[in-house]
Amino acid sequence: MNQEERYFKVIEYFKQNQPDAKTELVYNNPFELLVAVILSAQCTDKRVNIITPVLLKKYPNPLKMSKAKFSDVFNIIKSCSYPNSKTSYLLDMSAILVENYEGNVPSDINELLKIPGVGRKTANVILSVAFNKPAMAVDTHVFRVSERIGLTINSKKPESTENELVKHIPENLLNIAHHWLILHGRHVCVARKPKCNECGIKHLCLYFSKM
Repeated sequence: MNQEERYFKVIEYFKQNQPDAKTELVYNNPFELLVAVILSAQCTDKRVNIITPVLLKKYPNPLKMSKAKFSDVFNIIKSCSYPNSKTSYLLDMSAILVENYEGNVPSDINELLKIPGVGRKTANVILSVAFNKPAMAVDTHVFRVSERIGLTINSKKPESTENELVKHIPENLLNIAHHWLILHGRHVCVARKPKCNECGIKHLCLYFSKM
């Protein structure tokens, strides 16, 4: 099986079995999603979904969050990983949105990358999920699963994985493919001991073929 065939069969599997895949983060607008994605680094979506309702009830928009005290935000988000850094990111991000973008989250990747706490992965999540633009966000799950299956070969950096996936996945499927790979990595192709006996694409997987 060559790589083109593998992509085609993997995509067909997910189209049939996860036609409605979407983010597990709970949000109502681009600002709420940006807050949630910043909090989600090295933290479970389940934990983030516990934190964000409390945080956003008190600070529902960039203007109010930009005026928050560090200690107040920290105390709300302290149960997630790296609360010191994330508190700084949230406050600085909110201030930048107010100062430079009239309180709106930009829908351009170059503008998103200027915002504190926003790297390429986060920017692509915002573009894809909040603005429905064709973008492939590569987190640890996407990076791992793509390499294991054989969608990428010896990819060393997330950006090279992104480029390879964008090259082979049809543009109209990029948004949902991001969720296919994340959810597969989160629930089946887990990091330490992948659940190959539960996997519907193991017959397409390079990792499984070498076991």
